[in-house]
Amino acid sequence: MTQATRLTDRKREAIVQAAITEFRANGFEATSVDKIAASAEVSKRTLYNHFPSKDELFAEILRVLWESAANQEDLPYRADAPVREQLLALLMQKMALLADDNFLDLARVAIAAAIHSPERVQEMVKRLGQKEGGVLGWILAAQKHGRLKPGDASLAAQQLESLVKGVAFWPQIALGQPKLAPRAQRQIANAAVDLFLSHYEA
Repeated sequence: MTQATRLTDRKREAIVQAAITEFRANGFEATSVDKIAASAEVSKRTLYNHFPSKDELFAEILRVLWESAANQEDLPYRADAPVREQLLALLMQKMALLADDNFLDLARVAIAAAIHSPERVQEMVKRLGQKEGGVLGWILAAQKHGRLKPGDASLAAQQLESLVKGVAFWPQIALGQPKLAPRAQRQIANAAVDLFLSHYEA
């Protein structure tokens, strides 16, 4: 990689990080390209060389958000392992993602934009929903093997997600509460698993 290429990559990253900061502070509509360029310490021309429009810059932010979520490998259902042990591993993986600073910042930006312009993030919401399918797939497999009660697997997955996100995501996103410490994450995950299995375990 040449020095010029490295400089170009650094400028692009600076633009993206500046946009995240500005979008998070002021929202999409109120954030100007001039302000983003100034925050990134690049010229407006340089910004447009990387991103022809503010919408394309926002799309790049959503792409980064998606990659943050997609980098986690789904944990498949295992017929030879205890159900509680598997569920706890699934939720601890979820906790790690929800405690990632970059993911939280980008989620705030995306959610704020969704409130004002839902059409701008429809595709991203759909893709993130597909990522959540890892929990749904696990529940379906556990039901098929008779280890969870039969029923609405989608509802069960939503309930399990809510038990975690209600404490370790939405308060941080909406109310600015601090991330949970590792010990608190495990306590929440253990409690969520126990509550979920108290109803759904066969």
